[in-house]
Amino acid sequence: MKSRPAPSCAPTTGGPYLPPMPIRVETFRDDLGPHFEKLNLEWIERHFRVEDRDREVLAKPRSEVVDRGGEVFFLLDGDEVLGTCAMIPHEEGVYELSKMAVDPASRGRGLGDRLMDVAIAWARGRGARRIFLESNTVLVPAIELYRKHGFRTTRLGPGDEYERSNIEMTLDLPA
Repeated sequence: MKSRPAPSCAPTTGGPYLPPMPIRVETFRDDLGPHFEKLNLEWIERHFRVEDRDREVLAKPRSEVVDRGGEVFFLLDGDEVLGTCAMIPHEEGVYELSKMAVDPASRGRGLGDRLMDVAIAWARGRGARRIFLESNTVLVPAIELYRKHGFRTTRLGPGDEYERSNIEMTLDLPA
């Protein structure tokens, strides 16, 4: 019997000849909660100060997001969490895209686009008519990402929920 050459795949943590694992999307589990907090604190502390509402949502994503009818999404490569975001329900048919973060070492790989696609599809699947977000204009790559996915500026100036917020953006979803 002829021997077959080993495939020419880059080694992964799963073994020397396994193909790379695709990045997968998972929804909230309690064991992923600390990653939601860690990834978001990284960008908030780098650019701003952590506010009381940040602490509430980041420390208790189950009660502050999931149990209220929202969801927290995670991008994983094996066991490594690369990115996360939350969809927080507000009034009927309206969700807030919140706490989006990608691990600094994983940026530039299209992970923000993947999170946006997942969050928007999830909201559409629940019959949402609108998604909004609050951000800050110093976060230029984030603002560009939101615009790329169809969000438009609906307010410039102080925000409702966070002191750091100076822009509100909205994506209207057709019925």
